[in-house]
Amino acid sequence: MGVVLPGVDRQDVDDSLSELALLADTAGADVIGSIVQSVQRINVATYVGTGKVEEIRQAVEEMDIDLVIFDDDLSNVQVRNVEREISCKLLDRSALILDIFARNARTATAKTQVELAQLEYLLPRLTRHWTHLSRQKGGIGMRGPGETQIETDRRLIGMRISSLKDRLEKIDKQRTTQRKGRTKFTRISLVGYTNAGKSTLMNEMAGAGVLAENRLFATLDSTTRTVDIAPGREVLLSDTVGFIRKLPHRLIESFKSTLDEVRESDILLHVLDASHRAWREHMQVVRETLEELGVRDKPVLLVFNKIDAIDEPETLLALRREYPDAAFVSGLRGIGLSELQAQILELIDAGFESERALIPVTDQKAIAHIHRVAEVLEETYTWGKVPYEYETQGVVLLRYRVAPRYAADLQALVQRYRDLRLLEDEPQG
Repeated sequence: MGVVLPGVDRQDVDDSLSELALLADTAGADVIGSIVQSVQRINVATYVGTGKVEEIRQAVEEMDIDLVIFDDDLSNVQVRNVEREISCKLLDRSALILDIFARNARTATAKTQVELAQLEYLLPRLTRHWTHLSRQKGGIGMRGPGETQIETDRRLIGMRISSLKDRLEKIDKQRTTQRKGRTKFTRISLVGYTNAGKSTLMNEMAGAGVLAENRLFATLDSTTRTVDIAPGREVLLSDTVGFIRKLPHRLIESFKSTLDEVRESDILLHVLDASHRAWREHMQVVRETLEELGVRDKPVLLVFNKIDAIDEPETLLALRREYPDAAFVSGLRGIGLSELQAQILELIDAGFESERALIPVTDQKAIAHIHRVAEVLEETYTWGKVPYEYETQGVVLLRYRVAPRYAADLQALVQRYRDLRLLEDEPQG
């Protein structure tokens, strides 16, 4: 069920309902049909008009429908009022997406994130028929004076939410520690609309074994693998959860530790389904979501995937003319991957800065730090061509390439020894 408000294009609503049908299919539902109503404003009590509610009730009875899904979020009052009239279970878009996430969560981290999002969605929607949580810890000693059942449930959910947030904070710290060991590598994340083919592309490039299905939100957990994009040039490639229009904000918050892979990446590969009619809208949704995540200034390479599914060659030629710097690939058939890797390498080299540093051999901490965060191209130890005070301990000359995010940090480190230089570098005469 969708509505067309003033100023909204009917085609956009139809596209959104088509996507909602795919979401329903992913959740295991058989979609019978859809209903659209043009309204001047949302009905506070039933979201759609009372006449449209009656039309839905008749369709439910005639076609033996047991689930109605609205394309927008509904209030608790709206759900209750409509369910009372149609005698059928009712879901809104957020509830459906949360159900899909719950089905596809496979790791402990993903399950924790999904449970947190579900409880935060449920908390303001509790009604008096919701009572099962009270049985989790027993009723004796759990209620305050005069506390109703719904108040008890709210308090229990609040306690559970607090516990899950503490658990996710620990997971976030663990992942931050894990990422510290990856600082030497260029980190690249695949981002894009759900079902754009990110996991298939990841499998083709890295042999990652990531689940890849022609369904929305088949992948929830981020997967990171090393990829050789050129001889001696390894990068870390991460697959991330897909984005979607009207993605519940609570999901973005709950999946913060997973989406930190995006925040901390050096380069983003924005994967688009080139064969999808609404790829431009998908591009905009991803850009807006990245803005919401605080990801603005990172280098982004557009990757038009599924080019083998484009029927008309003229369409592909027009895309290439419009986006000459983009990559055009088919992750399923392995088309264009060598060109994609060359473009990634070019993007990496464009962002790196070449520097040199002279460090006393005794400062092993500084030397190890440069090795950890930069690509060392040359490392030369010397004793005989240094100022007198360094002859006994020696110095090391490091020539390295460093990503912009570490350049200032290393520059400050090198400046501690700005007076140190090799004597052969001094001007003669």
